[in-house]
Amino acid sequence: MSLDMFCYQCSQTVGGKACTVNGVCGKNALVARLQDNLVITTRGMSAYLYHARELGYTDPEMDAFLERVLYSTFTNVNFDADNFIQLALEAGRLNVKTMQLLKEALIATYGEPEPAEVRTGTVNGKGIVATGHGLKALEALLKQTEGTGINVYTHAELLPAHGYPGLRKYPHLAGNLGKSWTDQKELFTKYPVAILGTSNCVLIPKPEYQDRMFTTGPARLPGVTHIEGYDYRPVIDKALTLPDLADEPQDTVLTTGFSKSVVLSLKDKLKGLVEAGKIRHIFLVGGCDSPHRRLGYYREFVKELPQDTIVLTLGCAKFRFNDLDLGDIEGVPRLIDLGQCNDSIVAVEIALALAEMFGVGVNELPLTLVLAWMEQKAIAIFWSLLSLGIKGIYLGPNLPAWVNDDILKVLQDSYDVRLIGEPKEDIEKMLA
Repeated sequence: MSLDMFCYQCSQTVGGKACTVNGVCGKNALVARLQDNLVITTRGMSAYLYHARELGYTDPEMDAFLERVLYSTFTNVNFDADNFIQLALEAGRLNVKTMQLLKEALIATYGEPEPAEVRTGTVNGKGIVATGHGLKALEALLKQTEGTGINVYTHAELLPAHGYPGLRKYPHLAGNLGKSWTDQKELFTKYPVAILGTSNCVLIPKPEYQDRMFTTGPARLPGVTHIEGYDYRPVIDKALTLPDLADEPQDTVLTTGFSKSVVLSLKDKLKGLVEAGKIRHIFLVGGCDSPHRRLGYYREFVKELPQDTIVLTLGCAKFRFNDLDLGDIEGVPRLIDLGQCNDSIVAVEIALALAEMFGVGVNELPLTLVLAWMEQKAIAIFWSLLSLGIKGIYLGPNLPAWVNDDILKVLQDSYDVRLIGEPKEDIEKMLA
């Protein structure tokens, strides 16, 4: 089929609406799609760079690249489809560097994550729930709530905060409430707490909690008070006016905080177990959660995995299955939470280290990536993986709209990209 076209970025558009066959400027459908991909990829990269810059870390190479690549998507600048593919791969390479920079910033600021068991449910007292990805915002909130009697809870992608020594040291970091960002309207309505949205993955609030929700950093919501900087007194004042939460622990205990160092401290044991046939395969199952009905695939997939396999996970898709007790293989946990989507570089570095340890290429490892797509950061990570030559990635539950049959064929032919099917059948293929 021919590539679909949609472009409305300039005043030349057909009928003053949009070019849907070819661009009046001469742009063809392929170039338009690849431009969209490049913009989306750099948006994802910019999120990682934003959080690194919050902590005082940046890199002029990345700043210059963002300028150059965004300029290339202007009308009447670049009509070269091949060049846009190369720019996407370069964006992937620089996104690796950006994620490494963010990792360095986080470890320097909060220490390297360590495995931690995280309580779910509530404890008696006032409460604030922090959601999003902003660890600096969470730290500021924890400092400012010391001695107030307010308990702070993480939600969604802030769960990995419990693994950082510099954040876990606060005794009023009371636990985690809820799962991924998709449950916040129900969750925030249920609990009488003040809410702080720190980054992406916030939803327009329901009236039931709009007056007790606040945003900070890049997050903004209509009718919600936005706080510039890191002075969260309005959040604290609101929390103090709300009813106490009951002491209602839940049975589920979540484990997070497996850094690169922690996982690689097990490398000799891992190597021995793999060579002895006691660990047959390692799966990286993670990515973005979404309301899509097929996200149930990932829970079923993990539940169906044989007992001689291990699951690495990161991102909010892990909330589909991170409450499962998978046990261990001679002391090696079968479910290893590497952190936020912002921590994706950890998975990459572990894979490269394992490849070096076994003396093979990454694609020769007993390792399969099963990733859930949703938003821009996932696409940035995808191009990072392709820039590293990683092949055989399984993607789901559906593809971004810029990927049509023609582009998918290129990804399949060049990088062996695969789409998820049914869990049992996919597992059989992966283990064959």
